[in-house]
Amino acid sequence: MGERWQERFRAARISLPSWAKEAPDRSLFRSNSSGTWELYTWDRATGEQRQVTKRPNGTTTGVLDPTGTRVWWFDDTDGDEFGLWRRQEFDGGEHEIAVPGLERSYLGGLALGASGTALVGRSTDDGFSVHLALPDRPPRTVYSHREEGWLAALSRDESLFAIAHSEHGDSRHMAVRVLRLDTATGTAQTVADLWDGPGKNLSPVAFAPHDHRLLVLHERRDRLEPLIWDAVAGSEHEIAIDLPGELAADWYPDGDALLISQDFRARSRLYRYDLASGALTELPVPPGLVSAAAPRPDGTVEYAWSSSARPPMIRDTNGRTVLSPPGPEAPWSVPVEDATVSGPGGDIHALVSRPEEESAPFPTVFLVHGGPEAQDFDSFSPDVAAWVDHGFAVVRVNYRGSTGYGSLWRDALEGRVGLTELEDIKAVRDWAVESGLADPDRLVLEGGSWGGYLALLGVGVYPDDWRVAIAAVPIADYAAAYEDEMEALRAFDRSLFGGSPQEVPELYQRSSPITYVGDVTAPVLILAGENDPRCPIRQIDNYIERLAELGKPHEVYRFDAGHGSLVVEERIRHMAAELDFALRNTGPVLEVPRSGRS
Repeated sequence: MGERWQERFRAARISLPSWAKEAPDRSLFRSNSSGTWELYTWDRATGEQRQVTKRPNGTTTGVLDPTGTRVWWFDDTDGDEFGLWRRQEFDGGEHEIAVPGLERSYLGGLALGASGTALVGRSTDDGFSVHLALPDRPPRTVYSHREEGWLAALSRDESLFAIAHSEHGDSRHMAVRVLRLDTATGTAQTVADLWDGPGKNLSPVAFAPHDHRLLVLHERRDRLEPLIWDAVAGSEHEIAIDLPGELAADWYPDGDALLISQDFRARSRLYRYDLASGALTELPVPPGLVSAAAPRPDGTVEYAWSSSARPPMIRDTNGRTVLSPPGPEAPWSVPVEDATVSGPGGDIHALVSRPEEESAPFPTVFLVHGGPEAQDFDSFSPDVAAWVDHGFAVVRVNYRGSTGYGSLWRDALEGRVGLTELEDIKAVRDWAVESGLADPDRLVLEGGSWGGYLALLGVGVYPDDWRVAIAAVPIADYAAAYEDEMEALRAFDRSLFGGSPQEVPELYQRSSPITYVGDVTAPVLILAGENDPRCPIRQIDNYIERLAELGKPHEVYRFDAGHGSLVVEERIRHMAAELDFALRNTGPVLEVPRSGRS
């Protein structure tokens, strides 16, 4: 049994390959086949693959330039997400700093032109900025503001670029601006702004392949939907599609159609939408999650897919396997079941995975997703499968604050951060016990990042509901976390709470796990990254010190990386520590590797 769950982590995986716009045979993808997530090139014409990066803690962020000549990749330090762009020839050779003169920063987007023009977005403690880099010239700042933003796209003729910005002060509900770029003077001028007002987010996606139309996702009807905005012409066209759920979109290469991705009740569907006729054609994709999709020049759509039972694969809409990782496929797991539970804010959608050869009530782990602007899908998860292999039912709750269920559901946590989500988790927890699914004496609350925050908060606010708590890279002391985290997250927190800890201290205190640490009765396991810029280590140490002072049972697993690990064996050690801790506190001891525990 132990070997089987580890095989799922060790099975090689790959991302959907991207490709150069002007050289579509040249592709770039991520893979963990070396034991660490790194970047690889793939020449589709020759079949040759080459590993581009090789770093102790892995690399995930990379881009091909439009001509397929160079690979750009983001170089941080041991997962701290603070770094600079490097580049290397597609065929190999030494890498170099891509834009000399730019200091390290957090990611703020990257847009590359075929002529060699590069726009680099940066996020620092001073806010968000965009810098123009031309061959053999020093970089020039073409946009900057104290509030956060994101560089989204550069038009093919390199005359326009688009950003998302929060100059109005709310980084969770951004506006869009298109600027005209003057490469001769190294300046940019605003062409037009698009803003739907307070509480309505706009997300720029990409310019059309051959003109200045910008694809944007809006929330004018309480869900994500696409529109096309021509800032130069002053025209705007909402794409009305009668499908439930939330809709994302991308351009087909000829610019006359959109690839529509529908997200509804934790599953995906793909469609082609013809802009001239309005015809909507569903594409052949099996039930599950499409985590990424893109149309090729011939109109075929390639996509990354998985389901709860079946491991990930890269396929196209002709039914072909596009690219397979080396080695054996991961062992399959169990299919997921849907549950709808009445909650204080409306019906809550949850996903349930049950052990196949055992009967209820089960020891049950609630795996709480991070984000909070994220959701759990009917997708393959080695973590979920490992718990099921060890006899646990797994429940995943798309609580208020999750994406995928409309803008109002996503924003419902504002004003009662953490407490709102926990009300939904508790409602599903009570349903799981009352329905006979879960054994109330063997309930584990587990999560990572925002999910880890909710796990710590949950065992303090509802101490009688949980037997064990496991929190990976959590927020544990919210005020201290705010002081140490990256500025983009401070801006997010200000939008979420309506101010900083200095401005609304009572709201941060009410929503902070450390406030309730004295009420915790369950044993707690905390996994923490030493270089984490999102949930920094000092605020976790504050919480651990309070546990120790109060004599609360707890264990700590520290690892030398950032907000999680890209190293396969380290991920296995994390999972082993969680299984060991849960089983020691709910049932028989499991013999697993224990290195790394402090």
